[in-house]
Amino acid sequence: MDKLVHCGMFFVFCTLLYNGVIQQFHGKPTRWLPIVVVSILGFLFAGLTELLQLYVFTYRSGDWWDLFADSIGIGMAGFAYLLNYVNRRF
Repeated sequence: MDKLVHCGMFFVFCTLLYNGVIQQFHGKPTRWLPIVVVSILGFLFAGLTELLQLYVFTYRSGDWWDLFADSIGIGMAGFAYLLNYVNRRF
């Protein structure tokens, strides 16, 4: 259940970032630049949270599988962005 929560949280996080990209480009987003930027931001945030859990918080522990679940959520959001917004004809 924990891994599904990680995946879902990062899916929502990146989906909201993609929504910001769509708003910024007035409904006509570019293809690859937002995917690269949002993916890098998502991976950095996921890595930071796992490192904080490992070294800072005493009641949490960092886990590679959590990072993997976060990455799956980031990838799912990127795939949804590609399917829904990039190939549309405006």
